Amino acid sequence: MEKITILGAGASGLSCSFHLGHQNCDIFERNSFSGGHIYSHNRDGCIWDEGPHVSFTQHQYVKDLFEESVEGNFLEYEVNLSNYYKGNWIPHPAQSNLWAFPQSIRKSCLDDFLKSREKIESKKKPANYLDWIEEAFGKTFANTFTAIYTDKYWTCNPSQLATDWVGNRVFYPDIETVKKGYISQPDRSSHYVKKVRYPSKGGYVNFLNKFRNNAKIHFNHEVEFIDFEEKFIKFKNGKQHQYERLISTLPITELIKAAIKVPNKVMSAVKRLRCSSVLLVNVTANHDPLKPFHWLYVYDKDKISTRINHIDLLSPNNTPIGKTGIQVEVYSSPYRPFNISHQDICKRVVQELQEMGLIKKPETAHTQFVQYANVIFDHERREAQECVLTWLEQFGLKREKDDLDPMTDWQTQDSIKLGQLVLAGRFAQWKYFWSDDCILRGKFIGKNF
Repeated sequence: MEKITILGAGASGLSCSFHLGHQNCDIFERNSFSGGHIYSHNRDGCIWDEGPHVSFTQHQYVKDLFEESVEGNFLEYEVNLSNYYKGNWIPHPAQSNLWAFPQSIRKSCLDDFLKSREKIESKKKPANYLDWIEEAFGKTFANTFTAIYTDKYWTCNPSQLATDWVGNRVFYPDIETVKKGYISQPDRSSHYVKKVRYPSKGGYVNFLNKFRNNAKIHFNHEVEFIDFEEKFIKFKNGKQHQYERLISTLPITELIKAAIKVPNKVMSAVKRLRCSSVLLVNVTANHDPLKPFHWLYVYDKDKISTRINHIDLLSPNNTPIGKTGIQVEVYSSPYRPFNISHQDICKRVVQELQEMGLIKKPETAHTQFVQYANVIFDHERREAQECVLTWLEQFGLKREKDDLDPMTDWQTQDSIKLGQLVLAGRFAQWKYFWSDDCILRGKFIGKNF
């Protein structure tokens, strides 16, 4: 087998090396650690993941590998999820729990939902995500809840988003579920995440232990430039590398920016590939959790806190005994850059946590900025991505049937002879991937090289 060069030692890069055989691969990683976006950071005596990472994969293959990675030392439990809205705690998903809504809007939410379903047969395909949510939930719920959360999480108005990314990622309730949830609390959750797994110790990154073992990783190698024609990479530490076959897990935007001789139209397309960034605000307090929720969503428009998770409820070993650890996500993007400093965001988030009754008094608070959070599937994305992928074909990229689709159906994935250049991972492929998708992408590459 030809020697394979892999850029990036996150979940996708490690999975590719694992499935191709570590002896056949050299991984070059910009950081001094592996794990990428699912690396678990140790600070203030706590384990902080980059967001509420839990495994709820339905793929037994991934389940088994994760279990082997931690030698069976994982927790498995049903999740307790909630939503905060103006002092009200509403079980998740909110659209099937109208019983918990404020009386001022509860009836309107149900009436508008039923009206939207009466019109559904005659309606055209939604032109954007705003149309989709109004059809799915009715205008009152859509504009009071989903549109506000969309603006906070995706950093843009829902009308600016396409609908090809939705799939089953947003719960689409049936009429009977909403009617029953209007009267009383349902017996069981209708959310797609019900039971999750999480490592007992060390954070979510430990699910990658099996993939990291024996991998040949060259740390502190950040790409300075790449010459696709000469198959040559120079790193910022001065090292140089000639490759034979290349797998890139770098964000495709970063890969193109590092390439030489890129046409103007391709660079223009890269600028139209937008993603969000997230500022994680990590707060500890000297008491046990005041609420029982593993994670929750904040719908208040006047609060910058978007999604919140209790790290000690994911695993009690994530914090010292008697302390709670709360992580809050605050998003920005080219659509909506931050207009205050990270320090001021941190202070405001702590105040919001106290107002919501999640902490009494903070002990510590720090921030972590993550540049790449979520691909924004707006109306320009598909055309811009097509332009970039088409240009990369001349350097050995083989196009795949679903390479413009936000998600991959691993049950129907076609076999294909991959070329000299391969993309793998959420931002390399510009997809809506979860960690199990990254593992399965590595498996697919291993079978098709």
